Amino acid sequence: MFSYYGSKSKIVDYYPPPKHKKIIEPFAGSARYSLKYWQNDVLLVDKYEVIIKLWNWLKNCNKNDILKLPNVDKGTDIRTIGLSDEERLLIGFCINGGSVEPKNIATDNIIRNFNSWNIDKIRISKILHKIKHWEIRLGSYEDIKNEEATWFIDPPYQFGGEHYKESATNINFNKLAEWCKSREGQIIVCENSKADWLPFKQMKQMQGSVYKTTEVIWSNHKTNYDAVQQTLQF
Repeated sequence: MFSYYGSKSKIVDYYPPPKHKKIIEPFAGSARYSLKYWQNDVLLVDKYEVIIKLWNWLKNCNKNDILKLPNVDKGTDIRTIGLSDEERLLIGFCINGGSVEPKNIATDNIIRNFNSWNIDKIRISKILHKIKHWEIRLGSYEDIKNEEATWFIDPPYQFGGEHYKESATNINFNKLAEWCKSREGQIIVCENSKADWLPFKQMKQMQGSVYKTTEVIWSNHKTNYDAVQQTLQF
């Protein structure tokens, strides 16, 4: 729905499809995997209150709620145009893409030129129906009941703490690894190639805003990446 740091929007098609009717995302973010398979039962959980507040608001919106929101010119401070908190969150994520928190000033950045919100609101209005049946909860991954499902686990990168809110950087990755492996059903874990807390396989090289990075995957089921030569290509 909205831009967010670490979003899988450009590579979501590379991940294995769900094997179960229910999808659980313990680190919800912008939930691109669940949006791709939106007809499934979906549970989103995140400890970042801003993300959950925005998702729940979107779930209860209708098309006109989004379309009536004002266009935003480059340089506009959205705190000055009479928005509700939730409206400001949505527009704030869209006006400066790839951020971990909503922005207040509409600017160009190195990820995208400013034109995003005025286009995104039309796109968002057309897909709101996809999330009406989702369950969306504030909480930690540790609090989620273990059940048979497709677990799409996309935590903050192990080596990327400078990009995240402080609450997202206090992760014990050894503990998270054991928790991931104990899930029932299909497990898909996302990371960057620097990570070492699971035996990840290289999946897709990406051109970031400054550097090339390699997205990696770990799963308890066979994937298309198990036989790939595991050497970095830069």
